Amino acid sequence: MKFNFGNVMLAAAVCVSANVYAVDGGKPGKTKLAPPQKFIDPANLDNSVKPGDDFFEYANGGWLKKNTIPAKETRWGSFNILNDDNKKKLQGIVQEVANTSANAAKGSIKQRVGDLYASAMDTVAIEKRGFDPIKPDLQRINAINGVDGVVNEITYERSHAIGSPLFSFGVRQDPKHVSKYVVSLGQGGTSLPDRDYYLKSDPRTTRIQNAYKQYIVDLFTLTGSTPEEAAKNATTIFELEKKLAQAQMSRVEMRDPNKTYNKFAVASLSQTTPHLNWAQILPKLKVNGQDTILVSSPSFLTAADGILASTPVEDLKTYMKWGILRGSAGSLTSAFNKAQFKFSSVLSGQQVQAPRYERMTGLVDGSLGELLGQLYVEKYFTPQAKAAMLALVNNLKSTLGDRIKRLEWMTPETKERALRKLNAFTVKIGYTDKWETYAGLTVDRNDYFGNLRRVGQWGYNDMVSRLGKPVDKTEWGMTPPTVNAYYNPVNNEIVFPAGILQFPFYDYKADDAVNYGGIGAVIGHEMTHGFDDQGRQYDADGTLRDWWKKDDADKFKSRADLVVNQYSAFTALDTLHVNGKLTLGENLADLGGVNIAYEAFKKTKQGQSNTKIDGFTPDQRFFLSYAQVWRGLQRPEALALQVQTDPHSPGQFRTNAPLTNIDAWYKAFNVQPGDKMYKKPEDRIRIW
Repeated sequence: MKFNFGNVMLAAAVCVSANVYAVDGGKPGKTKLAPPQKFIDPANLDNSVKPGDDFFEYANGGWLKKNTIPAKETRWGSFNILNDDNKKKLQGIVQEVANTSANAAKGSIKQRVGDLYASAMDTVAIEKRGFDPIKPDLQRINAINGVDGVVNEITYERSHAIGSPLFSFGVRQDPKHVSKYVVSLGQGGTSLPDRDYYLKSDPRTTRIQNAYKQYIVDLFTLTGSTPEEAAKNATTIFELEKKLAQAQMSRVEMRDPNKTYNKFAVASLSQTTPHLNWAQILPKLKVNGQDTILVSSPSFLTAADGILASTPVEDLKTYMKWGILRGSAGSLTSAFNKAQFKFSSVLSGQQVQAPRYERMTGLVDGSLGELLGQLYVEKYFTPQAKAAMLALVNNLKSTLGDRIKRLEWMTPETKERALRKLNAFTVKIGYTDKWETYAGLTVDRNDYFGNLRRVGQWGYNDMVSRLGKPVDKTEWGMTPPTVNAYYNPVNNEIVFPAGILQFPFYDYKADDAVNYGGIGAVIGHEMTHGFDDQGRQYDADGTLRDWWKKDDADKFKSRADLVVNQYSAFTALDTLHVNGKLTLGENLADLGGVNIAYEAFKKTKQGQSNTKIDGFTPDQRFFLSYAQVWRGLQRPEALALQVQTDPHSPGQFRTNAPLTNIDAWYKAFNVQPGDKMYKKPEDRIRIW
């Protein structure tokens, strides 16, 4: 589950989805004042709006009026500005090493990082190759005869990290046996962001469907199909994917970790999917010695098997070709890139494509993140930063413990288990203590597409090689420069990459109110994920196991339902409401995060004072700091996409909704009955 700033998610990485800051010095309690205009700028407020009517607008309205969304962005705000700054830092690093990597030792960090970036920027060579890199894939698919040939192609593409048709496949920790890795199968095989994009027929969805079909036509045309053939292919692919979408569970259903935990013996699973013989498939996927498989959606696999059997082989071949085209478009010529962007812009509203150097810097981070990450932390992160962050985490951890002890709705037995889980949290800050070396992965300065295939193959081999080995809990799910954070329930860990430990989340020169309202709320958010509607189902060692007394669980659910109802009432865009069930985990984490951070702040010297800075009390600065984290503008297309697919609520609701349940906010801004955000004390939701 990720804590989303914009479209990125600060997350609690649940198994299904993971699913998966320059600071320095100081300790909690020590107030370090700085020029206030840098941290809480009065010019960014809108004093024409009452704090109790719309705190998001009050805290950010001045900034919102002065800013616009850059054409290459789908949203623009505090998170995006920090992310953009981080991209520039990374771009400087990769450009510097690319300039010298041709002479670096083969296999060294700088050689592989620099040569990958150099190959990605060699557009002359990329244009010259056209779509030659994928011709062997298309020819191999052309030669398929029969359903068995289709299944063989599926296993070939997966084992070579080329594509992921029909279903999802991976190796992950077994949620009920967390010391072991297990083979995992699930629903998949579709291209649009959510099943509903195939099933709805409203104007917004229809526009996206039409753009998607045109995207299919564009890519097939670029590889030699006639317009008529390409149009026929688009219909074939959409209808086949629609059948897969109809068989998929919804995002809300997939949030239930017990519902998605279905373990089968290999032979038993094969009986439910007669055209998918897993005893034969697994060895081709480089999986040996496994007698059981974890399946998130058994009914989907059964339906996919039926679709495989009932669909003409030529249509299946067309579908397989589409997977190759879609998966490779961004790595081929400018014509393919333009077709890809034309479609994605309909989904997101983005007006122009980001510069290639920016996109390719992100590609290096995504491909060789722990090599580039070493260069990043060497330049932009210090050991002192880790120590300062750990002190903050410990203060908030202690505070959450105090809050659990005081809960009036929970029995002592469940409280004891909750505290045991809290005390067992693993905390990771900045970057890993054991860097991945990508042993055996070669990078060729003159072979961009080949580099991508080798990176994918290395990742796949690394994944399946875990089977039978002890779980490595030192691994990170995000790279060091990532402006994000996450909670991982099966490891019971909270993780804060170096990238997020910067203003507006944290600055060692800022006063405590700013830091606790920023990074403090992030820390509290991730901690609360351990006790949200999903995280609470995992115990202290990460095992999916019920540790709650039934009465306590019922009381939690009744309070959580209030949160569902509160958010479901929000209209995000025209007729689109926030999905309170889909966003429940993140909304619970936001509410808990602000509460924990505020109470921890009150332990500091500044928190116990009434000294104003720039006209604001310490409490006011705390809540203003929290609000400015969510400051941002968003294109309507991106907002619609978020509401339908993202487990995080839009920023204005992440600002306002938690505060309506916090007494201290009412007092800090004198919020009274009659104000639009006012809730009676007895109606304020109190959970953690």
